[in-house]
Amino acid sequence: MYSDYHIHSNFSPDGKSSMEEMILRAIDLNLKEICFTDHVDYDIKYMDHFIVDYDKYFESLNYYIEKYKDKISIKKGIEFGLQKQLFEKCAEDVKKYPFDFVICSQHAIDRMDLYYKDFFEDKDVYEAYDIYYREYLNIVKNFKSYNILGHLDLVKRYGPYDQILDDDYFIDIITEILKQAIYDGKGIEINTSCFKYNLPDLTPSRKIIKLYKELGGEIITTGSDGHHTGFLACNFKYIYDYLKETGFNYICTFDKMKPIFNKI
Repeated sequence: MYSDYHIHSNFSPDGKSSMEEMILRAIDLNLKEICFTDHVDYDIKYMDHFIVDYDKYFESLNYYIEKYKDKISIKKGIEFGLQKQLFEKCAEDVKKYPFDFVICSQHAIDRMDLYYKDFFEDKDVYEAYDIYYREYLNIVKNFKSYNILGHLDLVKRYGPYDQILDDDYFIDIITEILKQAIYDGKGIEINTSCFKYNLPDLTPSRKIIKLYKELGGEIITTGSDGHHTGFLACNFKYIYDYLKETGFNYICTFDKMKPIFNKI
């Protein structure tokens, strides 16, 4: 049975399904465990409201954890969209609330969300990727209140270019990011939104996943990045098989910010 550790409900402004709808679908799919990771993205142009009402969020989570405890394990997570000005604010949130799991993602740079394309204006593809990865490296060097890095090569999803650059152009920076994460006891996720967006590779790429393994990384989660019930656990069988073939023996789940290694 699979564990989906990147799920958004309508507590995220872009979520399309309620918590209970997501839970019932996960039960139908016979998932072992799910973790809600709704969005907290502070200080972004056009959408400063992209945050979670924590009190209502945890009230709902606690209610459904108890209601469905005999059918599925439900964990309390969050996905932070990190920027360099937000390290202290997000770290304080983690201290204040009882999270099981925190995703560290980079959705925006200098308040410009990659989704809205502002960031890419007046930049060629190489410059945009280079800035993205350097900013991500700065995040992992200075922010430690997380468990895994979310969709590490997200820039490929939103870049409005005719090509997706090979990881080899940025392999030194990517290696630094992964080494820092491993040193800090952090992991990466495989995010199956790559299938939703018809990307030519996994997210992150197979090259990055293999590099993480070669560098000694062992903490890996699987997440659909589903914003509605129809995308839960998308292509997880393929992903679990791929990880096993690549040499990973375990998928991680989390409890109170501590990894639990589950045999594949």
